[in-house]
This record gives sequence, C-alpha cells and structure tokens, in this order.
Amino acid sequence: MSNLTIDNGNSSSKIALFRNEELVLREVWKRASVERYKEFIEEHGVKKVILSTVGKMDPSIEAYLEKQAYFISLSYKTPLPIINRYATPETLGDDRIAAVMGAYQLYPNQHNLVIDIGTCINIEFLTKDKEYLGGTITPGIRLRYKAMHEFTANLPLIKRREIESFIGNSTETCMRTGAQLGALYEIEGFIQRYKDKFGKINIIITGGDTEYFVSQLKSEIFAVPNLVLIGLNKILDYNASIS
Repeated sequence: MSNLTIDNGNSSSKIALFRNEELVLREVWKRASVERYKEFIEEHGVKKVILSTVGKMDPSIEAYLEKQAYFISLSYKTPLPIINRYATPETLGDDRIAAVMGAYQLYPNQHNLVIDIGTCINIEFLTKDKEYLGGTITPGIRLRYKAMHEFTANLPLIKRREIESFIGNSTETCMRTGAQLGALYEIEGFIQRYKDKFGKINIIITGGDTEYFVSQLKSEIFAVPNLVLIGLNKILDYNASIS
C-alpha cells in the first residue's frame, strides 16, 4: 500500500511516494493534470493521498484527488499527534506544521528545533512532550538582498557568494556580510537561546539554502531535505489510523 504526499507551491508541486514510512520516489512537477495524477496513482498503487497547497491548483485535479480511497486536504483543523500551542493556528502555514511533524516522525520524544531556510527562515520548536510552541519568521538571504536593493537608491541587487572575511571592504562585500553572516549569526543566536532554556535539542535544517548553512553553522545538525514531505506522510498515516 502506497501513500502519495503533495506539497503544492506557487510554481511547482513536490510529489513523494511512501511505502511503510519509507520515501521511495520524489518528483517535482512544474505542470500537472488530472491525467498525470491518474497515471501516477494507478502505476504505484496509491491508496492514501494528502495535499498541502499554498499555490493555485486546478479545481479538476483537487476534485479527482478527493475521489481517492483516502484523501486529506491539510488545514489547521486537521488532527495531529502533537499539541499545537500556536495562538493563531488558522494563520500557521501548512509547510511549517508539516516540517514540525517531519521532525516528530524522525526524532520522537525529543526537543526538536526545525530551521526551514528558503525565502523566509522559519524556526519552529517542538518539545519532547509533543508540544509545538511556535518559533520565529525572519527574512532569508535572497529576501534581504532584494530589500536592500528595492528600498534604497544605490545598492545593487546581488546574489549569494562565498565570504572571505567578516569585514566587508566594498559595497558588495558589505552587503554580503550583512545579509549572509547576519542570517547565520541570527540563527546561531536563536539556537543558543533554545539550548540555554531547554538543554539538549536536535537541530534539523531543511529548505533551499540548507547546504550553505550546514557548512557554516557550528552546532551539530541534521540536514533533512525532504522534511516537509516526511511530515505530510506522518499526518496522513495518523489521520488514517484514527478514522
């Protein structure tokens, strides 16, 4: 029996096939259709489907998915095997709670600090007692560069590169130390605050800029590129077990 997890974004969809909690296939679809989903589901014997979407989806695709043997469209009302202490759960992004659930699946009954590094840097904390407390949202590196360029008259739009010194000696290198090292030191500061308060914690990093931060951070970390998909699969299996 196979599970299909769908993380639908603004420009593409991440598709993952799970068997017995093992991720056996992952694809990124720029374009999707009912026919493509039908072919995938029939080929792989999919019995359960979960959809998380922050982007637009063809209504005919969602209508087709809803007809599967077991289907969940993730929302803040979806039951979870953890306690959600977030004050405004209706505003909590599906990708954020899915990443937390991925950490719970991989490292249960432990303190987990999840750092999802993309357009924004999302930091989420799950206690060993299965309580999700919330965390932090801060601009990612590309967003910092874009803000400096768009909200000033003379600063250029630049891209991330390796930094040779923490002291910038040109406009571009000053921007890089500010954006890249600023984000790095910010993350390190939050990690230390959580360690000071909670003691031993797992640090799990995911997202598009994972590789850069993994090589820079001093703390012992776990890099899990498919954390959100793993979390979606956990949510799917949990709901199927209580239905």
